[in-house]
Amino acid sequence: MAFEAPKVTVEVDGRRLRLSSLEKVMYPRTGTTKAQVIDYYARVAPVILPHLRDRAVTRIRFPHGVADMQFFEKNLPAGTPAWIRRAGRDPVFPLIDDLAGLTYFANLNSLELHVPQWRFEGEGRDAEPQHPDRLVIDLDPGPGTGLHECARVALIVRERLRGIGLDTLPVTSGSKGLQLYAVLPGLHTSDQIRDTVQQLAQELTKAHPDLVVWKMAKELRPGKIFLDWSQNVAAKTTVCPYSLRGRERPTVAAPRSWDEIESGARGGELVQLTTDEVLDRVERDGDLAEAITA
Repeated sequence: MAFEAPKVTVEVDGRRLRLSSLEKVMYPRTGTTKAQVIDYYARVAPVILPHLRDRAVTRIRFPHGVADMQFFEKNLPAGTPAWIRRAGRDPVFPLIDDLAGLTYFANLNSLELHVPQWRFEGEGRDAEPQHPDRLVIDLDPGPGTGLHECARVALIVRERLRGIGLDTLPVTSGSKGLQLYAVLPGLHTSDQIRDTVQQLAQELTKAHPDLVVWKMAKELRPGKIFLDWSQNVAAKTTVCPYSLRGRERPTVAAPRSWDEIESGARGGELVQLTTDEVLDRVERDGDLAEAITA
């Protein structure tokens, strides 16, 4: 699909969508327009949709671009077409499992798409959340630290999770830090996973007190990496791999190779990636995050 005109009606997966304000600048620093945002999501659809499938999708919307106000949205907005799948009662979440749905929400300036670590079984009011099929640990750099320190901690966490039989995938968040994902067999509740990850964070804080902190208090974070275990709480959502972020530049929650993380831990270049860089990588290397689509 191409989105060159300021306003256009397109057919996507058999659905007619009216796209508006395509010339609006969403990222003033880079001049990235709404048309380019929609084009990014169209091109990245094959790799982002598996991460969205059957998961409750919360959105951060930027009606006038990243330099203006934003708001977090759980419920389906008024006027959502009937063909958009949905699940839950209060709130009612959209289920985005095709290009048409992805395009619809991109047109609503939903730059950021966030999901929980569990999926719904079924749809509508009778849909039931299942046990988590993956866990996530968010490495959040405190003042005076950055991605290099996150990479050092990521290697430590990787080894600990390997010790209990879990392989991990690193994802630079598109914001400041880095996330680690591991696939689960779906046998444990969100509370059980949260407690396990919290215990791991506590143990790593004890073993590496100069580098890691597990408590949320911000006054404890300078010079350290906060291991955010709380992203495994059932009610929480985490930015979806391949989602855009609402930062100054159109950065992306980008799956990375462990070679890159190891290099970053040694002081090599490790930066947040933008849309063009991610699309180039997907075209060249395929979907690095395929292993966590479960």
